[in-house]
Amino acid sequence: MFTEKQLCEKIVSLYPDIGVCGIDIKVALDHSEKAWVVHMNKDTHSLDHFLALMDAERCMQGKECLALGLDIAQLKKNIDGKQF
Repeated sequence: MFTEKQLCEKIVSLYPDIGVCGIDIKVALDHSEKAWVVHMNKDTHSLDHFLALMDAERCMQGKECLALGLDIAQLKKNIDGKQF
């Protein structure tokens, strides 16, 4: 298993323009949902997204980051106001 900080750093390494871990993007494990919660904020916009444990695990192992990348790209578009 990996830490919140490691997952956050992975997200920022894929999308360095989204922000800084702990400030613009926060990651937390939600045991009740059995998923990682990715929280992003910019100005007055704030979004939470649930990332499946299996998808996050595959990405962190270097096997596949497609689901993570697509999810984060969509979140970024939403925050930037390009899509609602």
